[in-house]
Amino acid sequence: MSYDDWELVCGLEIHAQLKTKSKMFSPDSGDFGAGDNVNTHPVTLGMPGCLPVPNKQAIEYSVKTGLALNCTIRNTSVFSRKNYYYPDLPKGYQISQFDKPLCEEGFVEFKLGDEKKRVRIERAHMEEDAGKSTHHGEYTLINLNRAGVPLLEIVSRPDIRSAEEAAEYARAVRKILRYIEVCDGNLEEGSMRCDCNVSVRKKGDEKLGTRCEIKNVNSFRFVQKAIEYETQRQIDVLESGGKIVQQTRLYDSAANKTFAMRDKEDAHDYRYFPEPDMLPVELTEEYISKVESTLCELPDARVKRFMAEYELPEYDSLILTQERDLADYYEAVAKASNNPKASSNWIMGELLRELNEHELDYSAIPIKAENFAKLIQLIDNKTISGKIAKTVFQELWKKDQDPEDIVKAKGLVQITDEGAIEKVIDEIINANPGQVEQYRGGKNKLFGFFVGQAMKATKGQANPEIVNKILKSKLDG
Repeated sequence: MSYDDWELVCGLEIHAQLKTKSKMFSPDSGDFGAGDNVNTHPVTLGMPGCLPVPNKQAIEYSVKTGLALNCTIRNTSVFSRKNYYYPDLPKGYQISQFDKPLCEEGFVEFKLGDEKKRVRIERAHMEEDAGKSTHHGEYTLINLNRAGVPLLEIVSRPDIRSAEEAAEYARAVRKILRYIEVCDGNLEEGSMRCDCNVSVRKKGDEKLGTRCEIKNVNSFRFVQKAIEYETQRQIDVLESGGKIVQQTRLYDSAANKTFAMRDKEDAHDYRYFPEPDMLPVELTEEYISKVESTLCELPDARVKRFMAEYELPEYDSLILTQERDLADYYEAVAKASNNPKASSNWIMGELLRELNEHELDYSAIPIKAENFAKLIQLIDNKTISGKIAKTVFQELWKKDQDPEDIVKAKGLVQITDEGAIEKVIDEIINANPGQVEQYRGGKNKLFGFFVGQAMKATKGQANPEIVNKILKSKLDG
């Protein structure tokens, strides 16, 4: 069996919950974490005579997202009823959009290794979420808190050709959603979920294979693993002479396999028709332009600007722009310190390590940007060495304060007096005649030994450049 003869064809449907205070068509809260069935309202529960009212902010956030995803925004879009019965859908239908979605024909670009990728977006349409079903043996519990929460479903074209590319595309979409602050992108809480449409075909074929949809995958790692498994499963079936059945499947992360949930429905199975209780959504060009004016600088544009304005490598720029809070923090430090590259090195090194170790979000950085900038300036003006700066950084992490106060209180000012450093070096040379003889005999690596002894004797406070200069003169002279 040769997997190399086959090609994956994949598209993702990303469901993003919008960060509105109330639900899509009713005034009840959509906040995560409330008690079971607390966030409900007669409209959400489908009570007779209760009419839906579209959430104005949800429409604004959807337009904003569509623009950020390079979509065309329809001036007239229509809500429809998607009819199906399930216990967590009280009305017996979901209000969604069908033939006239709000956003169409966009794209997302991102890097996969050294290669630039582009995935086209077919549509992004507004809809309401369903409730949540939790299965316990023979019983199923229904929590309707999530029912009615505003969703934007972002549907890609089948442009993805590897599981890794699918995961990276999903990360790129999440980054954009978080940048423009319309969705928190929390996969664990379900505020962003991925459905993966997977099919395979022989390389060189133009015709698409039969697809299976893997529902509600809730991590980027699982997106990749689920698609990898499903790709191999379909190839195995076809190579064995079988046929792929169009299905909805679920991914079991513990077993690392997909399994059939039900046969996949087509659009006609849902009996879509326009929602009779709501008029079409009419948007003027003036309104769309107004929403567009609220967009922040998007990640790709920020990467390019960091490379041009701060002369950073692409790698640094990609790391520093992965979240808007981190990019904002970096810019504040870089401008205040007047040393963009040192700011990048310190943030990517010391700061990100501490944040990861303490599992803190970028919005919770405990050191003010101005104090971080002062720390970098203390290195640049040779008040402290880079080694001492790490000690100062640890003190800043414990308690944010002016780094100059830490340096003074702990006596960490760098020694730049050449006479004092020379005296220390003379003592070290006199105390180690054997090492001096070996060094002068050609064992050049011993130079590091003398540097280490000098730094140890001065408690790391001697200026390294002066130490190197004097040692070179004394040992080589």
